Amino acid sequence: MFLWTKPKGRKAFGIRDEQFAEDTKTLAANQGLYNGFLAAGFIWALISQKTDVALFFAACVFVAGLYGAYSTGKKKILYIQSVPALITIILLIL
Repeated sequence: MFLWTKPKGRKAFGIRDEQFAEDTKTLAANQGLYNGFLAAGFIWALISQKTDVALFFAACVFVAGLYGAYSTGKKKILYIQSVPALITIILLIL
């Protein structure tokens, strides 16, 4: 999120166009912040050993994957994001 417009950040995400990186930096910052909060939630769930906390954050990832697949029209997002989250939810419930 902090390196989006920098050479290392652009290289990591395969962005060659500096203007594109500049135009989308707010989007990247939002996505980075979202991912940071999710990571913090899962760390909290691990440390606290609270299943309900883990279920909440796994559900957030699942819904985000559904929305991402719908809004972009890319089914691949379902397999990368929503399916692992759904498997996590099922395992937590069992």
